[in-house]
Amino acid sequence: MHPLQCVLQAQRWGPLASVSWLLLRTCRAFSSVPSTARPSVERQQEDGVRKDFSSRLASGPTFQHFLRRASAPQEKPDMEDPPPYLTTDELLGKQRKVYLETYGCQMNVNDTEIAWSILQKSGYLRTRNLQEADVILLVTCSIREKAEQTIWNRLHQLKALKTKRLRSRVPLRIGILGCMAERLKEEILNREKMVDILAGPDAYRDLPRLLAVADSGQQAANVLLSLDETYADVMPVQTSPSATSAFVSIMRGCDNMCSYCIVPFTRGRERSRPVASILEEVRKLSEQGLKEVTLLGQNVNSFRDSSEVQFNSAVSTNLSRGFSTNYKPKQGGLRFAHLLDQVSRVDPEMRIRFTSPHPKDFPDEVLQLIHERDNICKQIHLPAQSGSSRVLEAMRRGYSREAYMELIHHIRESIPGVSLSSDFIAGFCGETEEDHLQTVSLLREVQYNMGFLFAYSMRQKTRAYHRLKDDVPEEVKLRRLEELITVFREEATKANMASVGCTQLVLVEGHSKRSASDLCGRNDGNLKVIFPDVELEDVNNSEVRVRAQPGDYVLVKITSTSSQTLKGHVLCRTTLKDSSAYC
Repeated sequence: MHPLQCVLQAQRWGPLASVSWLLLRTCRAFSSVPSTARPSVERQQEDGVRKDFSSRLASGPTFQHFLRRASAPQEKPDMEDPPPYLTTDELLGKQRKVYLETYGCQMNVNDTEIAWSILQKSGYLRTRNLQEADVILLVTCSIREKAEQTIWNRLHQLKALKTKRLRSRVPLRIGILGCMAERLKEEILNREKMVDILAGPDAYRDLPRLLAVADSGQQAANVLLSLDETYADVMPVQTSPSATSAFVSIMRGCDNMCSYCIVPFTRGRERSRPVASILEEVRKLSEQGLKEVTLLGQNVNSFRDSSEVQFNSAVSTNLSRGFSTNYKPKQGGLRFAHLLDQVSRVDPEMRIRFTSPHPKDFPDEVLQLIHERDNICKQIHLPAQSGSSRVLEAMRRGYSREAYMELIHHIRESIPGVSLSSDFIAGFCGETEEDHLQTVSLLREVQYNMGFLFAYSMRQKTRAYHRLKDDVPEEVKLRRLEELITVFREEATKANMASVGCTQLVLVEGHSKRSASDLCGRNDGNLKVIFPDVELEDVNNSEVRVRAQPGDYVLVKITSTSSQTLKGHVLCRTTLKDSSAYC
């Protein structure tokens, strides 16, 4: 059996979950041009490249090679030890320019920074000009059908760019990264011949090799999920040099298996980074002058670092009261409360946020820590998804409406003035009008400060796809969604009105997009705050008048509000520590 066939066959084997899957499909360079129409010299060069690569592939890794790799899952690819069918020189970027486009959630923003860090070390350059790019990589999302359609449309636009590429330049390579690559795999290569590489969320280390394979005229993909990949040793490169905040990935994957969700199938099982590597990254961000970090994960508060043996005999996870899981209780490891405590101690002037959590993982020790630490934002994202217990059961969320509301009350008692946000899905399988009205009433009862609301989009591979019927008509989904959005905005405006007349600490991000004479930033609750760009007093030096700069903390007295934005006038520049006397 050919080594490639062995690898493809190995996809079905659980123990090989961390083995790179290499899919090579022979495709003609300049596929739109008949070979007879090409200059003979060009054909000879192309044939020579094909023969050279084919000979190296034939003498390349055997099936035993991949078995050995599987037996040592912690081993990472080494640039100085290339696969047998490539040379070290072929893995280098040679200053080719990479253009990265990011779609979807904050995890994809962080993935973009990880991918760029890996490519930068391999000798690639970054460009923000699409026209001068030699490699175009789209970091994609699969959470809803609309997200994938956006990528298909973008590929159609890029096709013309690739077709018109001058032959005097190096060939343009186009790659699909992330969740869409993971979900659709070779369907993308079959449907769009212009796509050269696919890399799933756990395969970014393999990007230099995939691009090297593409340079030989082949399509290449690595979309196997890993049981241990966290990119703990890869320091993400911030994509915005003027940024005041950053995302720090602390765990990957999800074990919740909610019936509607594709994430466990595109990002794999839960695994957490070692606490030490997270703290190192946060310290470096603090040294760079950043004032806010957001701890990221698909299920961020289920964090469990089991890398240190002495903590692996600890007790089971404490769940929120009235909540359950779809998996067996997990034993041992350093938990989210420990991590949050350690991160908040790195820099008292750096604000800490986290997203996206699951309501089941809010034990009292986490709530108490949020309440006690000035630099942990008093803002919690609490995805409800529905206000109907019947629908929540069909979603396999692990709680009832009553348990969710009890948690809401407990959080507000534990953290006075806390800002709450949530996610909701309109028109899930079997949702009745009564179920919908229960969601409407939940929105009114809780009065969230922020919300993210979407119509249900069925995804293949999910439990809902196999066991439930997508029986709510599209027009009904959209009507219910509009009703939810309207109610959310009404209630958010009421909730935000409580801020009028109050003084709030705001981290300045830059100028407002709507007015060059205004600045914008975010308060502790993550709401956008707009205020005039004027000279102001510095609390540490009252004799000096300054203008607020990105990264400064300022005190703003709120004068008006909407469902999504606060406005006010700025009082002074301050520090996070000194602000507690005013807020």
